[in-house]
Amino acid sequence: MPRHLLTRRATLLGTTALTTSACDSSRPREGFLGVMERFNARFQAALFDERRLAPELPPEETTPPGKFPEYFISDTVPLAPAGWALRVGGRVARPGVMTLEELQRLPRTDLRVRHHCVEGWSAVASWHGVRLSELARHVGADTRAGYVELRSFDAGYYSSWDRPSAFHPQTILAYGMNGQPLTPGHGAPLRLYSGVKLGYKMVKYLTEVNFLPEPTGGYWEDRGYEWFAGV
Repeated sequence: MPRHLLTRRATLLGTTALTTSACDSSRPREGFLGVMERFNARFQAALFDERRLAPELPPEETTPPGKFPEYFISDTVPLAPAGWALRVGGRVARPGVMTLEELQRLPRTDLRVRHHCVEGWSAVASWHGVRLSELARHVGADTRAGYVELRSFDAGYYSSWDRPSAFHPQTILAYGMNGQPLTPGHGAPLRLYSGVKLGYKMVKYLTEVNFLPEPTGGYWEDRGYEWFAGV
């Protein structure tokens, strides 16, 4: 089998059926579950190729309006607080806050790729915004910061990413969808979008981006979901 076809699903085929007394789903980072999660993350990281791109799809593949599912954990659609701005921190030379207008002045990237949800569905939309790697260059992110943490105003939702995935050319901070400004249902004013991860890794309603030396988990990851979550 070609190397690039060894996906996370192949990795997990032999592990999901295993049960031992060391498994405790209330503590997913400990015992047997923790060992397998760390193994799986290292395995996927070793297979990850920063040069491989998710297929760019033609406009006719776009999911019809209203059919691309919305997702948030708050009771109602989160709305941006007054004076919203993105805080950028961690190991960077120039920490601070950036307004949407300042982010839009950075080089823009457009992409149309298939979105994959852990629940089994997929959809297609076009997204535009600024590459996370471009933001890292703008603020002078330390090369020793091997992880990126993203936080939101959606009831504390957050995630953390490995640097190679975060700096992939198809990983962007999106402020537009299907040629229009991002709507609240899809994460306005700013969300993460990428062609290399499952949907729950793509934090919407962003408030912070932090470049860190260690991973910090995530909303679903802390509840036992896979941390690397590549596609």
